[in-house]
Amino acid sequence: MKHEIIKSITNFIFAEDNPQKSDIILMPGGSHPELGEKAAELWRDGFAPLVFVSGGVSVKTGEFSGSKSKTDIYNGAYSTDCEFLTDVLIKNGVVPSAIFGEDKSGYTKQNALYTRAALDELGIYPKTAIVVCKAFHARRCQMCYQLAFPDTRLYIVTVAGFGITRDNWYKSEYGITRVMGELSRCGQQFTEEWIEKLQK
Repeated sequence: MKHEIIKSITNFIFAEDNPQKSDIILMPGGSHPELGEKAAELWRDGFAPLVFVSGGVSVKTGEFSGSKSKTDIYNGAYSTDCEFLTDVLIKNGVVPSAIFGEDKSGYTKQNALYTRAALDELGIYPKTAIVVCKAFHARRCQMCYQLAFPDTRLYIVTVAGFGITRDNWYKSEYGITRVMGELSRCGQQFTEEWIEKLQK
């Protein structure tokens, strides 16, 4: 691919903001403890008083597949992403009273929509929120969570995932496959919403 194309795709997919003081930290589901560790770091540093964890089981396997790393630390019999990431948060200093979650969603758009529904039930209406996600997942997370929280200012804070970064994704078959897959899903998963808005 030409450099200009790589740069354009990189800038679109790898969305990222500097963290800002917010009302809440939001986490889509996942099995990488680094997500929970980053969220805990932000909480300890005072960026937000609350953390909301989302995620049930994999839509592909129907179960939680276990921690992808640091299994000597995170080795519980976790049944959902939410249970796993909650344990990561607690082991990294977040007090249980600051943690909320839902364990029914199976993919990113559900993570966002179910999070919104749960927060509405709790009477929590954040004006600002930090979304912690994998770096190559950033744009889709931003789109999904902005769909669910249209009036909330979101700050996207990322961690490395699967060894894929904005600097190396185009240098391996695996990186290209993952990033181009994200690019495709960013279009596929939002076409319906955009068309509906045009018809209103």
